[in-house]
Amino acid sequence: MSKFSEEVRIISPIAWLLAALGAVILFCCLNFWAVPRHFEARHWSHIQIGFFSLWPSAILFCWVLVIGYINADAGRRGMSRLLWTLIAMFVPNLIGIILYFLLRESLMVTCPKCGTPGRKSFVFCPQCGGELCPVCPVCRRATEPGWKKCAYCGAAISPAPGGSPQLRTT
Repeated sequence: MSKFSEEVRIISPIAWLLAALGAVILFCCLNFWAVPRHFEARHWSHIQIGFFSLWPSAILFCWVLVIGYINADAGRRGMSRLLWTLIAMFVPNLIGIILYFLLRESLMVTCPKCGTPGRKSFVFCPQCGGELCPVCPVCRRATEPGWKKCAYCGAAISPAPGGSPQLRTT
């Protein structure tokens, strides 16, 4: 399954329903009421009116799905769902949506000991104190797998027996 498919799956069914319902209602209002009554559009064919009514409906559909994605994604990243959903909805010209994607936190990781979700930047679990990522034995700062020396203090890093714990992102 592609990464895009996995990301689309987090959008709630309610968001899909609202997007489809809003798009159909907007299409019907434009197609059967607003456009045929417009002075310059009275002479258009039904196909022209249909295509003209389709694009605002498609934009609304996509916008509602993006708002639904932001709501779900903010929750899985430990951010305020309500705040970011409102920012994305009401800050004009898509600036709120762009801000969300620029400022969003990284995905949460699950502690291998107790299963509590924590931020990727955390070195230790806030619940049980277990290591969420490998640390330097001298300065206790986060290291990355494969490092031979600590990038912060220069101390030698020996691989942990059995390898480093595998973390799951949620």
